[in-house]
Amino acid sequence: MKSAYRHFTKPSKSVEQRVEKILKTLTLEEKIDLIGGVDKGTREIKGKFPEIKFADGPVGVHWWRDNSTAYPALIALASSWDKELSYKVGWALGRDCRAVGVNVLLAPGVNIYRSAICGRNFEYLGEDPVLASKMVVPYIKGLQDMGVSATVKHFAVNNQEYSRHHVSSDADERTLREIYLPAFKAAVEEAGTGALMTAYNLVNGQHCSENDWLINQLLKGEWKFDGVAMSDWCSVYSAVGPANAGLDLEMPTGKYFNREKLLPAIANGLVTEETINDKIRRLIRLAVCFGWLDRPQKLLDIPMDDPETAKVALEVSRRGTVLLKNSDNTLPISKGKIRKIAVVGYHAGNPVVCGGGSAYTPPNHVTTLLDGLRKEAGNDVEIVYERALNPMRHRESFTNSEFFAPDGRLGLFAEYFNNGDFAGEPALVRLEEKINNYWGPKKPAENILDNYSVRWTGEIRPHLDAEYVFYLHAVDGIYKAWVDNKVVFDSNNQVRSTLQRSIVHLKGGESHKIRVEYVQSPGWNILGFGWESNDLVRIEYERAMSIVKNADMVILSTGYTNETEGEGHDRKFTLPDDEIRLIKDVTSINSNVVAVVYAGGNVEMESWLEKVNALLYVWYPGQEGGAAISEILFGKTNPSGKLPATFESKPEDRSSFNCYNDDDKDNRIQMADGVMTGYRHFDSRKIKPLFPFGFGLSYTAFNYGNFRMSANKMKSTGKIRLSFNITNTGGMAGAESCQLYIGDVEASLLRPVKELKDFARVELQPGESKTINFDITVSMLRYFNPDLKKWIAEPGDFKAYLGASCEDIKFVETFKLVK
Repeated sequence: MKSAYRHFTKPSKSVEQRVEKILKTLTLEEKIDLIGGVDKGTREIKGKFPEIKFADGPVGVHWWRDNSTAYPALIALASSWDKELSYKVGWALGRDCRAVGVNVLLAPGVNIYRSAICGRNFEYLGEDPVLASKMVVPYIKGLQDMGVSATVKHFAVNNQEYSRHHVSSDADERTLREIYLPAFKAAVEEAGTGALMTAYNLVNGQHCSENDWLINQLLKGEWKFDGVAMSDWCSVYSAVGPANAGLDLEMPTGKYFNREKLLPAIANGLVTEETINDKIRRLIRLAVCFGWLDRPQKLLDIPMDDPETAKVALEVSRRGTVLLKNSDNTLPISKGKIRKIAVVGYHAGNPVVCGGGSAYTPPNHVTTLLDGLRKEAGNDVEIVYERALNPMRHRESFTNSEFFAPDGRLGLFAEYFNNGDFAGEPALVRLEEKINNYWGPKKPAENILDNYSVRWTGEIRPHLDAEYVFYLHAVDGIYKAWVDNKVVFDSNNQVRSTLQRSIVHLKGGESHKIRVEYVQSPGWNILGFGWESNDLVRIEYERAMSIVKNADMVILSTGYTNETEGEGHDRKFTLPDDEIRLIKDVTSINSNVVAVVYAGGNVEMESWLEKVNALLYVWYPGQEGGAAISEILFGKTNPSGKLPATFESKPEDRSSFNCYNDDDKDNRIQMADGVMTGYRHFDSRKIKPLFPFGFGLSYTAFNYGNFRMSANKMKSTGKIRLSFNITNTGGMAGAESCQLYIGDVEASLLRPVKELKDFARVELQPGESKTINFDITVSMLRYFNPDLKKWIAEPGDFKAYLGASCEDIKFVETFKLVK
């Protein structure tokens, strides 16, 4: 553990003496009580050990507060390529924690972006282990320097969200060590994280929460982690296995880490009391080192709506937004040429700040894109707005839908069964007015058990002959729904987390039968079902088309939301069908369109990219995003973000295309792409991406020159300095992220053409030049040899590549590693 906080005490002999003193006061029963959580932290043992408060998450602090500063997605932070800014984000989150007395923040996430469709890409730091490592270390340091422990997660290889409790990510040791584990290692060894969270999935056939190789051998043995290893919520599946594998804390409750299960295991010699003691020592050590036993964690002088942390959120959005296209210098907007802007799309006028799931943070306040545009435009440019689409209409339908039970009463007849196949007599029967259930990890009622099933029956009574839209939103469950005995939604007996829509023509003045079924699966259970007239949808869309015709420019906001992209489910590569239709219709009416995309990763753009003049990728931009994006559109801020992941043209171009989904339904994913993932795959297969890793445009131009290498040979104990000058040759202040890649020319095993090893973000005024130095060391040349079971650097030729992106290489030079 590490921290520069003034009340932090680094692990030492005196710390361990205090740990042992507290440990001796606890009974075995109390120790077991401590290693089973209590929803939002650990329990208090009165007079012996205090409660420790936890909070999610990586982009904002919640649970203990109704609202908080909502920061941009971590993938936006990665797009800044700004290590100092990453420290500021950690520091700001630490302030938000201290404002409500939180000890442990359940962040950051460092799982590798493997496929664009992963629902939680927005929570992570991109596809490259070096980028993720160098961004996560300052984040953790900033947080822990505020006296709050970080929790790096999800350990490990949690790169997909579908069936995450059941699927095993199978990879060889080299792939794990070179691609999927380095950011965790850096979090432990360099940043000194106080806590770590295991993942839901299995790795090589073993659940992460009871994976001895991951926790005991690697984390605590090789990396010498001295903090607390906790489970993700509801991701422990037995008692003895996780206890012996090194898991220290089961969250959110002790379903398995409890007296009933562990006391007999200890009595029968299956688990030793010393194993329990080690877990307790780690928890006490965390509290002692951070000083939580000696001072109040809550700081009363930090406001809940903190202007200091809001500034950080704004800066991340400014620096993390990526300009991907700018034909004919469409941007920045010229107020002299553009007099009327039509702003179209749900995302512009609504608070789309974050992806969905546990990371979602209700913001203190929100500046929407529409708010920001109106401010920047002032009286010089007319701004008109129509949302065209409402991807959250389903929520309104869940609240507003009218149903009738078979006996004519308002509502639906609901039957709850304590089994997964609707067998026998229901355990609970009741009338429910709506199907709008956000159960989460809780049960629908006290007498309902795990693996329950629910059936709702009733009818609807539309007034007119028309098309009607039906919506279903399910998380962690199997579902099926019928209208007039015809199936409209069906998960085909597969656990799904999804939002679906279906249009059905119904006769007015008649009753139409409704039946909905849901089978619960372990996880975060949600089910909503509703309906409305499709005429309402059509009218809103037509209003938007009417304002597009006469505008000088259209700013078209599109993408995903916290309902359609988030934890517990993966999404499609294509945008939602309605969004694609909107892009097609708007670009067919107006030829001057700027697209602003909200998403946690790449989406299909090849089919419409040529139809827009400019493209801004804003990820999920947090509460201040509308201000930052508008500043960029009008030229007050120069875009400087660069992609932290390769953007492929089509899904089959990506290395994970044939080894991501569980096509044979055996719950095993063979990660056959190995170390050739991300840009490494595109390089080795010579596939042209739509936009390469590290790419991003600016309103100014940069010139790289005066390259020099301090030597062309190096020993394993030496280094070579690569120096160069970079000059802003344009007319606007800007920032450039310079990237160092290394390629092994003579490796005995297959290696990537080149791999990122370092980077530097440089801010330059017009005409200004700076000298940048990169030190090449032997650690940058190593790879993991699976036969030797160690990292090695083989003597021979290597190449140093200096670039503005993975493809835009400005300088290449060969050097030799000698014995």
